[in-house]
Amino acid sequence: MVITEIFKSIQGESTYAGLPCVFVRLTGCNLRCTWCDTAYAFHGGTKMTVDEVLARVNELAGNPQAAPSPQKQTISLVEITGGEPLLQEEVIPLTERLLKCGFRVLVETSGERPVGKLPREVVKIVDVKCPDSGEADTFDMANLAAVDSKDEIKFVISSRRDYEFAREFTARHALAERVGQVIFSPVMADPEGKWPAMDAQAMAEWILEDRLPVRMGMQLHKFIWDPAMRGV
Repeated sequence: MVITEIFKSIQGESTYAGLPCVFVRLTGCNLRCTWCDTAYAFHGGTKMTVDEVLARVNELAGNPQAAPSPQKQTISLVEITGGEPLLQEEVIPLTERLLKCGFRVLVETSGERPVGKLPREVVKIVDVKCPDSGEADTFDMANLAAVDSKDEIKFVISSRRDYEFAREFTARHALAERVGQVIFSPVMADPEGKWPAMDAQAMAEWILEDRLPVRMGMQLHKFIWDPAMRGV
């Protein structure tokens, strides 16, 4: 498999925000969202075997012997992300191995790839692309049948139009009843000025006004570290 980076940090998004986590960022993505903050993962990367990735994860987690004993791990949470991780078939055996080692495994995906092939125990964090992303209508609707109460569906929102799309999609497909959490995440400004931030206060007020059963998700790591910093 091709890996852009493996690192440990504080989980910045989802309902797991704030927890120590080991991240495995795979290389490659077939979408080109207008506000993508990980475009550096589109190309390059380093070829690694599943065993090599697992060894590095265990090392960062404080379990260098890779013994399947969660008691020996100082970090028990692992997120596989990208790019688009589900473009690489090796992600399936990697998640299986991580689960056997006692990790809680999150997979964050664009929603364009089928998530049903992942092990049931994996927490699936599935995006639905809004209109301003430039990748609207890429969501695989079959994924709605493949998620359950431990999973999460996320909308990255950059405008009122995006918000209304997310609100209507959430209601139409009863997302709050399908998954454990629906997340509305405002776009943060690009450090180089390529795109502006979504007004987080305005979005919070819209959510309150509409009484939506959703969580507002900020990118916590961008408040802790420089927003342009990698490996955090």
